Amino acid sequence: MKRRKFFQVSTAGVAGLAITTSCNTQPDNKKTEDIISGLPSEQPDYRKTIKSEFTSVKPKPASDKVILALIGAGSWGTTLILEAANSGENILIKYVCDVDDERGGRAIAELEKIQGFRPIAVRDMRKVYEDREVDGVFIETPEHWHALASIWACQAGKDVYVEKTVSHSIFEGQQMIKAAMKYERIVQCGMQNRSADYALTARDYIKSGELGDIVSVHVRELLDGPVPLNEKENSAPPDTIDWNMWLGPAPEVPYNISRHKSWTFYWDYSGGYVTSGGSIHQLDMTRMVLGYPGFPKSVYCAGGRYFLDKREVPDYQMTTFDFGNWVMTLETGLCTPYMQKEGLDVRMGKIYPKWMQNSTRVDILGTKKMMYLGRMGGGWQVFDKDEKLVAQDKGIFPLKAHILNYIDCIRTRKQPNGSIVEGHKSSVHIHLANLAYRAGNKQLLFSPEYEAILNDSKASSLAQLNYRKGFEISNEV
Repeated sequence: MKRRKFFQVSTAGVAGLAITTSCNTQPDNKKTEDIISGLPSEQPDYRKTIKSEFTSVKPKPASDKVILALIGAGSWGTTLILEAANSGENILIKYVCDVDDERGGRAIAELEKIQGFRPIAVRDMRKVYEDREVDGVFIETPEHWHALASIWACQAGKDVYVEKTVSHSIFEGQQMIKAAMKYERIVQCGMQNRSADYALTARDYIKSGELGDIVSVHVRELLDGPVPLNEKENSAPPDTIDWNMWLGPAPEVPYNISRHKSWTFYWDYSGGYVTSGGSIHQLDMTRMVLGYPGFPKSVYCAGGRYFLDKREVPDYQMTTFDFGNWVMTLETGLCTPYMQKEGLDVRMGKIYPKWMQNSTRVDILGTKKMMYLGRMGGGWQVFDKDEKLVAQDKGIFPLKAHILNYIDCIRTRKQPNGSIVEGHKSSVHIHLANLAYRAGNKQLLFSPEYEAILNDSKASSLAQLNYRKGFEISNEV
């Protein structure tokens, strides 16, 4: 990726990035030996499998076509695969796969126009994996399918582009890494800001010390809801859907159109608005620009269904991550219609977001200055006192760049910008936020070394998913 220099509006001294404030996270009524008694005996085994480069598959010449397939043909999956087809990178989309026959028609029709070949429509992704011609897949299913679909793809020798949030539990992310490393498959996580030049310049600016020591970071995903849910009664599944395959690893339940069409409102298929709303985009980019600070030592989440009824997931959450010397908050909700995401004039143009009512902004507060960071082309700006603008950099929506990076890595076997290792680390933050909420708005103490919750048996139990027969994710991948 070519990096552009950020625009410096005023000069300042240079100092090393440092961290300042500290939080005491150990409850007074808990003894240290009680907290750590449940630690695993070993660190997660995936860490020993991580490789910096893959050598088992030869690079693919630029003259050879890259054969791809779409798995999950909803609106975003369709957008993604059409962007790939229009990239001009000598690729062919051979399959459009969805368990629901009512989806995928637009993708197939548009792809036929673009490439002169009508993609094959299939219901079962395993039909795609059986085709030795297929080099890579785009996994755009509901979240509860991300891990198993990715693991199956790696086992079948396919490279993977998997949508955020990449996993449905901490364990699943660990197993996805093991599969990618064992079979030496490219796994690009769908967090496009990692392919944005302005994210790199923001990282360089912070590293230079111009902000001073980092005091706190505030990440937002405040959507312009509310959206009501009128939950329907169970019924027989329509002939147009393979309900068993739609459920996949999730618990077996009767067909319900609310679960099918509004799956983001159910814990069995989604991480709630923290995941489906897209806050992981901002959180992941924040981790990147801060130089990968690692896992938090504790997480506290408060929230609830304050305004919207008849759903499992909260309509508002505020999560605090304690990193020992600084604090990050993640605020998500569906109750603020006056907040707005970036429009196309920002994403594809030279205009910066209107920060005050931008629903996805990140505030990075230093001891010298502060930075507003925007996703999806929003860029960043740094301010001193009296709202004095001192530095900035802009960009455009990096979706095409992220897809091109994936295709390039299929050819070259280089590691992608959005590697599964970093995708897992960002996803762990999301899982911890939800576990803290679901355990009763608790503070969870977390071991970065063992990736384990230390002080709450309910949260630890919720973190362990049960899989249906035929759709298991086992420790051996």
